[in-house]
Amino acid sequence: MISASVHETVQFYHLDPMNVVWHGNYVQFFENARCALLDKMDYNYPQMDASGYVWPVVDMRIKYVRPCRFAQEITITATLLEYENRLKINYLISDTKTGEKLTKGFTIQVAVEKNSGEMLYRSPDFFIARMEALV
Repeated sequence: MISASVHETVQFYHLDPMNVVWHGNYVQFFENARCALLDKMDYNYPQMDASGYVWPVVDMRIKYVRPCRFAQEITITATLLEYENRLKINYLISDTKTGEKLTKGFTIQVAVEKNSGEMLYRSPDFFIARMEALV
């Protein structure tokens, strides 16, 4: 499957009062990796909009394995698992230096026709053809 990775250095503004990354910031880390993946697929948010579909996140899971800490260098990898009926993307956050697994999760997005607001139960044909050409 298609994967993309981004690198971040944990900043002070990512931390909570316990000096670990606040749980809500992991969603931003996932989003950064998802955008890198969507760029690789040539179907990021501007291309989605131009195609007449929006792809809202309808489900998200995060499993916190170990905390991320200030100044830690992390790698966030997004991997496309499913595309025929929905976009299911897996995420792995790991320590860049040691490779230690820190956090994992996934998101699910579904195609919604922009003008009507109707949710599709299958990804649009053009999108499936685009993905089949890439994988």
